[in-house]
Amino acid sequence: MTIQRKNDQIIITLPASVDIEGVQRLINFLLFKEAVKDSKAKQEDVDQLARDVNKTWWEENKHRFLPS
Repeated sequence: MTIQRKNDQIIITLPASVDIEGVQRLINFLLFKEAVKDSKAKQEDVDQLARDVNKTWWEENKHRFLPS
């Protein structure tokens, strides 16, 4: 593995034997970190939003999982 910094980029080179799913999870995490880097949201606000979304989703979809 090599890591290089060139101008305003970091270049990481990995051998082909590296688990591609693990690499994808790492890339997804880095994309998430980049997306939220300027966020002013508090963790408790994010947690509440997640609970609200999950509750709404469940109310709209529970019929698909529970017997009538």
